Amino acid sequence: MTFASRKFLKLTLNVDMKTLIKSVILSLITSFAFLITGCSSESTSRVEVRLTDSPGDFDEVNIDIQGVEVNNSNNNDGWVSMDIKKGVYDILQLTNGLDTLLGSVELPAGKIEQIRLILGSDNSVKINGQTFDLITPGSQQSGLKLNLHAVLTGGITYRILLDFEAARSIVKRGNGTYSLKPVIRAIESATSGAIRGAVTPFDATPAIYAISGSDTVSSAFADETGKFLVRGVPAGNYLISLVPSGNYPTKTQANILVSVGNVTDIGTIDF
Repeated sequence: MTFASRKFLKLTLNVDMKTLIKSVILSLITSFAFLITGCSSESTSRVEVRLTDSPGDFDEVNIDIQGVEVNNSNNNDGWVSMDIKKGVYDILQLTNGLDTLLGSVELPAGKIEQIRLILGSDNSVKINGQTFDLITPGSQQSGLKLNLHAVLTGGITYRILLDFEAARSIVKRGNGTYSLKPVIRAIESATSGAIRGAVTPFDATPAIYAISGSDTVSSAFADETGKFLVRGVPAGNYLISLVPSGNYPTKTQANILVSVGNVTDIGTIDF
């Protein structure tokens, strides 16, 4: 092999190797972003559980919350534990429209039959400046079940509001002590919409952005079949920008209307 041939071969290998490395890196970035966002699948819904209270004639009502579990019809184990902020909550601080986020979880689309609130033993009520321990039955500490019967649509974010009725939940006993018999309403509502579609050819693998004014509200990546789902999109009118990974032009679609609880289908975009 001549010197010129060896030089040409080395140059070719270097170019091919750079192209291969660039392709692998791009593929890894796209795959990683897809795994992180989970945005191309319509098989799951995001559920947030929040705590609020209806007022009662007390100084404080302190509730020890140690766990929240959701019963999902599409989960083989039935109950799914949420990662929550455990602790004692003064629910009288959560009145008149205020609430606090206990935790959130990704669930298979389908039905939620029940939600289970697990209480600890550190519950108390403060009345006229005096604090009383709340006697809490062991059955409530093992799990207070609340019926819900909600249906989750894939790609939509939902809120479950636990409305703790303090006035009906604190019971004075004959010996001057107080017991906790929680009266709680579980209220479910959708808080967002979603946008789905597809692209051809598949190797365009674009990033998809939902833009409102100058703000990117949510984003996703098309999967290996060209499908995408942009999740957690508030109601509104959006510009959809599709930025491909290869030598394809950027595409946009304007006036995409999104409503709460619904998935807007924008069809197939050709690059």
